[in-house]
Amino acid sequence: MLERLSLRARLILGVIALATLGLVFADAVTYTSLRSFLISRTDNSLDTAHLSAQGALHRPHGGPTGGPGGADPSPDGDDDERRPNIGRLTASVPGLYVQVRHPDGTIVATGAAPQFSGAEQSPPPRLPETIPLSSSNGIERVTYFTVPATNGVGRYRVRASTGPEDNGFVLVVATSLASLDSTLRRLVVVESLVTLAVLAGIALLGLWVIRIGLRPLTEIGGTAATIAAGDLSHRVANENQRTEVGQLGIALNAMLSQIESAFRAREASERKLRRFVADASHELRTPLAAVRAYSELFSRGAAERPDDLERSMTGIARESERMSVLVEDLLLLARLDEGRPLEREPVDLRDVVVESVETARTLEPKRRIDCRFEDATVVGDRDRLRQVVDNLLSNVRAHADPDASVDVTLTRANGSVLLSVSDSGPGMTGEQLDHVFERFYRADPSRARAAGGAGLGLSIVSAVAEAHGGRVSAASAEGSGAVFTVELPLAATPEP
Repeated sequence: MLERLSLRARLILGVIALATLGLVFADAVTYTSLRSFLISRTDNSLDTAHLSAQGALHRPHGGPTGGPGGADPSPDGDDDERRPNIGRLTASVPGLYVQVRHPDGTIVATGAAPQFSGAEQSPPPRLPETIPLSSSNGIERVTYFTVPATNGVGRYRVRASTGPEDNGFVLVVATSLASLDSTLRRLVVVESLVTLAVLAGIALLGLWVIRIGLRPLTEIGGTAATIAAGDLSHRVANENQRTEVGQLGIALNAMLSQIESAFRAREASERKLRRFVADASHELRTPLAAVRAYSELFSRGAAERPDDLERSMTGIARESERMSVLVEDLLLLARLDEGRPLEREPVDLRDVVVESVETARTLEPKRRIDCRFEDATVVGDRDRLRQVVDNLLSNVRAHADPDASVDVTLTRANGSVLLSVSDSGPGMTGEQLDHVFERFYRADPSRARAAGGAGLGLSIVSAVAEAHGGRVSAASAEGSGAVFTVELPLAATPEP
């Protein structure tokens, strides 16, 4: 049942239940304490009335039996000096009911007088036939008890006692509890009204306080709904670290930031994958189309014409080699993406750069290449490092004019080796710099694919550098050349 209620309703019910238990307990304690006090005060008044009635019993009989309250004659016909004077007795204690009994329970005399002259006489109490006097205070045997009235309406508090001063009689003194019961009834009514008023106030105040306290949770729910609708940038506004709700908001914001980052990274990865597949398919389609064209040329009779046959075979070999290079580059990038380990051995990077520069000078003997090398040893894969340098120099050949000079430097700084390749070519724009290391990206989209390459060279440079624990950066300004810098960690020098 409670599980179906909202948190606000359960909190309100809990507060009201606890308040009700506390108020009912306080009301019960108050009622019990007041009733005990009033009964104790009534018993004290009965003690005082008993002394007055006891004094009336010792006075000699001065008139006929009976009196204002009426009297029962002595059943055993004892002498009048021992018979209690009921008229004087009731006159001495107005408002009380008095009865005198023999120890065997026989009623000797009964009398009652209204508290005020002319007032209506209340119905007498319904006294038991036998009154046990078990308790004793050392002088007399006395007991207190409560009985209803003879008509069933109202109650009486009764004191019954016998002692040396009672001439052997059991003296019963009773007083109505109408005033006490009326007081207690008024107390119950007042307590009930106060309890209901306090509960209503607690409910209203608790609802207001809980609504204010749960308002941040409501806002968090709205934020969650907004995020579920697709707005991952939305955040919880309440970030008060001193409150539980604020701590929850901080935790949710941190979680949402991670989710948003992961979602954005996933979207970027999916976009890159789709673009990669599209570009790879496009790159492979060109050499495949060329191979198919040369095959058709062969099937149309090129085998019988030596010139066409040589042309077909040369074209098929060239395009097959181009596809092989492209596939190998794609496989290399795939292995690096999967984190497959490369060869780990000491490599003299200076020798690797010298070999690559010599090859570049052989391919372009007219281009001026200036070099400045320092000895540097790194731990890694020699073939992949050679591919890095070759790709950087190949990028210069693809994008810079033959008369553009190239500077290649190899220096050490702060535990790292810096390989820098700069040229005096046309340079790149800021937008081109942002995408220069992306796969299949070409700074000059108008360049022919056969001359410009597949756009994987710099992507391989970046991936290989990261696989060796380094990084690559590019700097350029349009019209002032470009500078590519590869930073790799130096190999640890062994202790002698």
